[in-house]
Amino acid sequence: MPTVAPYGSWKSPITSDLVASGAVRFDELALDGDDLYWSEGRPTEGGRYAIVRRRPDGATEDVTPAPFNARTRVHEYGGAAWLVADGVVYFSNFADQRLYRVRPGEQPVALTPEGDWRYADAVPDRRRNRIICVREDHTRGGEAVNEVVAVDLTTGQATPLVSGADFYSNPRLSPSGQRLTWLAWRHPNMPWDGTELWIGEIDPDGSVGFRERVAGGPRESIFQPEWSPDGILYFVSDRSGWWNLYRWRAGAAHPLHPMDAELGAPQWTFGTRTYGFSAPGQIVCAYHEVDGWHLGRLDLENGRLHELRTPYSEVGRLRTAPGRAVFLGASPTQGTAIVELDPATGQTQVLRRASEVAIDPRYLSVAQPIEFPTEDGLTAHAFYYPPHNPDFAAPNGERPPLLVKSHGGPTGATSSALSTTIQFWTSRGFAVVDVDYGGSTGYGRAYRERLNGRWGIVDVDDCTNAARYLVERGDVDANRLAIDGGSAGGYTTLACLTFRDAFKAGASYYGVSDLEALAKETHKFESRYLDGLIGPYPERRDLYVARSPIHHVDQLSSPCVFFQGLEDKVVPPNQAEMMVEALRRKGLPVAYVAYEGEQHGFRRAENIKRSLDVELYFFSRIFGFDPADPIEPVTIENLRAD
Repeated sequence: MPTVAPYGSWKSPITSDLVASGAVRFDELALDGDDLYWSEGRPTEGGRYAIVRRRPDGATEDVTPAPFNARTRVHEYGGAAWLVADGVVYFSNFADQRLYRVRPGEQPVALTPEGDWRYADAVPDRRRNRIICVREDHTRGGEAVNEVVAVDLTTGQATPLVSGADFYSNPRLSPSGQRLTWLAWRHPNMPWDGTELWIGEIDPDGSVGFRERVAGGPRESIFQPEWSPDGILYFVSDRSGWWNLYRWRAGAAHPLHPMDAELGAPQWTFGTRTYGFSAPGQIVCAYHEVDGWHLGRLDLENGRLHELRTPYSEVGRLRTAPGRAVFLGASPTQGTAIVELDPATGQTQVLRRASEVAIDPRYLSVAQPIEFPTEDGLTAHAFYYPPHNPDFAAPNGERPPLLVKSHGGPTGATSSALSTTIQFWTSRGFAVVDVDYGGSTGYGRAYRERLNGRWGIVDVDDCTNAARYLVERGDVDANRLAIDGGSAGGYTTLACLTFRDAFKAGASYYGVSDLEALAKETHKFESRYLDGLIGPYPERRDLYVARSPIHHVDQLSSPCVFFQGLEDKVVPPNQAEMMVEALRRKGLPVAYVAYEGEQHGFRRAENIKRSLDVELYFFSRIFGFDPADPIEPVTIENLRAD
C-alpha cells in the first residue's frame, strides 16, 4: 500500500546527487575512418569537456587528458570546439582559447600563438596543410571581429579568408578542395532570423577569390550547408515557412521534400547538424514535428522520405558515413545516449549512455504533449508531467503544486526526452509543465516569430495560460503555482512574477531583470538580439523599461530564489543582485545563491546539486510542506516564522 503523504514531501530515489553527478553531457560527435569520437562534459571534473575515442572493437580512451578542456568561447556559447582528421585531433582549449593538436599516443601541443583569439567550427584542408575555421578576434579593441580564417598546421599562423560580415559559421570545403561555402549574417539578425549562404573559389595561393551569394538574406534563415560526396551543395532553408532541405544545382535552389516539419534548429552553438550523406543518392536526416524528432532516409533522385522508426523522440548531432550514422538520442523513458543507426534497416544500437545509473521506470512520469489556448485566439504547446511515485499517494482532495518551466533562448525549445531534473520534482509530488511558448522552435517560422517585438508578453502569457489550463482541468492546485527558468527563461520567470498574479513563487537561474542593462552589457553575439525581440535601443527605451521587472517591483508580490554564476558574461551577476536587493527592500521572501567559477549555466556537480536542493527547500518553506530528505538550509530573508 502506498504511504499517504502531502505532495512535495514524497521520498524519491531520484536524488539531487543523481541529477548532478549521474550523467555526463555529450556534445560533438565525429566519425574518422572506423573510429568514433565524441566530447563529454564531466560534472565530477568541474565540467571539463574531454574528447573520447571509440575503436571498432568498442574500446574507449580519452584523447585529451586533464586539465585540457575542449571548449570554445566563440559567441560565448561555443560549440564545434574540435575536429579530427586521419586520427589527429585539433581542439580549442578553454583556459587559453588556443588551438592544440594531439596525435595518437602523444600529449597535446599548442598550435596557435598566445593572444585573445578564439576558434570554432573547423574543417581540414588537407591539400594545403591547414584547417579552415571561424575566428573571433578580441585583440583590436571594441567589438570583437569575426572572420573565416585558415590556420597553417606548421606555423599556427592564421590568414583571413572571408571577412566583413558581423558573424560567420559553417565554413565547408568541397570534396575537390576548390570551393568553400559558408554562412554569414549581420546585426541585428540572429542566425534564425536571416543568414546568407556564400560560395567562393579557392585561388592557387589559397585565398578565396570569386565569390557569390546563392541563398538567404535578412528574412531567410539558412542552416547547415554541406557538400555531397560528388560536389553538390545542399542546405536547409526556411523560405517556405519551414526549415526544409534544398539542393543548389544549375544556379538555382530546388526543394527536395517539402513538408510542414523542421530540419533546422536555432544556431545557438556551432556544429548543429540534422542530416548527412550515408550512400550515393541518399541522405539520413532528422526532422521535428509536433510530437518530437524523427529520423528518415531521403532518396535524392525522387525526393521520397522513408521514416526510420526508432524509440527516440530527441535526435541531435547527427553524423553519417557510408552505411552508418550516429547521433545523440533520448526518449521519454531513456536518457541521452550515443546511438548508431543502420540506415538500410533502421536498426539502432546504443554505444554509450550519458549515465549508467538505472532509474526504476516505475518512478518515471512520462511526458504528455498538450496544446492549450492562449492570447489572440492562438494555441501554444507544452509537455505535461503529472506527479508520480508508486510508493506514495496524496491525501484525499489535495491537488499537487505545479512547477512551470520556461526554457532559455528565448529562441529555443523544450523536449519530451527523459530529464532527471523534471523527474526529481514529479517523484516528490510536484506536477511539471515544460512550455514551448510562442517564439519556440520546432513549429515553423510563424510560431517562432510570435515573439518578435513581444518578448515579455507572449512568453509570459503562454506560461501563465499553461498553468491556468491545468488548474481549470483540475490537475493542480491554483494556490501553489511556481515557475522557474534559466537565462531568458529566468527573465520570463521574473516577468511572470512581476506582471501576472498567477504564480506564488519562482526560481530564477541567471535570469535577466533589467533589459536595458542587458542591451548595454551583453556580448557581441546577442548585443542586437533585443532589437527583434523588443525594439531598437535606445530609440525604444520606453519598451525596455516597461518590460523590465526591476522597474516594476511595486507590482511584485511573490517570493523568489536566485542562482547566479559570478563569471557570467551573458547575463552579468548584477542582473540578479539588483533584483535581490529590490525584493529585500520590499520585504518579500528572497534568497540568493552565487557560485565562484561558474559562467552562463552551471557545470560543476556540487553546484548543480546545491541549486536543486535549495530550490526544493525554498518552495517547501513557501508552500508549507516538509521535504523527505534533509537539506542544508539557505538563508531566506523576510520569511516570516510560522
